[in-house]
Amino acid sequence: MPAYQRILLKLSGEALMGDDAFGINRATIERMVAEIAEVNALGVQVAVVIGGGNIFRGVAGGAVGMDRATADYMGMLATVMNALALADALERGGVVARVMSAINIDQVVEPYVRPKALQYLEEGKVVVFAAGTGNPFFTTDTAAALRGAEIGAEIVLKATKVDGVYTADPKKDPSATRYATISFDEAMVKNLQVMDATAFALCRDRHLPVKVFSIFKPGALRRVVDGADEGTLVHV
Repeated sequence: MPAYQRILLKLSGEALMGDDAFGINRATIERMVAEIAEVNALGVQVAVVIGGGNIFRGVAGGAVGMDRATADYMGMLATVMNALALADALERGGVVARVMSAINIDQVVEPYVRPKALQYLEEGKVVVFAAGTGNPFFTTDTAAALRGAEIGAEIVLKATKVDGVYTADPKKDPSATRYATISFDEAMVKNLQVMDATAFALCRDRHLPVKVFSIFKPGALRRVVDGADEGTLVHV
């Protein structure tokens, strides 16, 4: 029996790159889709917020000196491209997916409408939220916290390159240890930077726990959903 019935999975754009410098690595996205499909097959309702760093990184040099709002809108469009790629891969993997965008691009994806998103989730479809919050100056971490709160997710799963939150950077400090659980307040005091401050505050205020885990660890998503000791749970 899964520990959670409705989850919000936050995927960074960089997670889609695999070992590539930028763009979408086909093998990597197919492996992620297999993990999402496995959880979806358990009856868990899955919503995904996806970043755009893998695409925007390729044009970031040209964005130097650019107006921040303009650069942020470019990043939002990059997330739409990633969402389309993920949804397409999910469909080919036998999972029905719907992309909903916070900015209107009617010919490409449908707009985000909360009741429609809830309907899709209850029908067992995977909902991929694109374009962040639809506003500049907010990260996709904040979009994940916001959408998670809006859809009544029981937990936000932040998929990263490391398998949890550590006492120090494990790449720089071999003695760093992983927290199994940590409170929001303790993580803030220790400045562990689990996610950006706006997203963190929203999750804390809404009593929405966050689980940080590695998307590159095979089977990790299933273990998280099963309630196993995987990654780090950040709680109130």
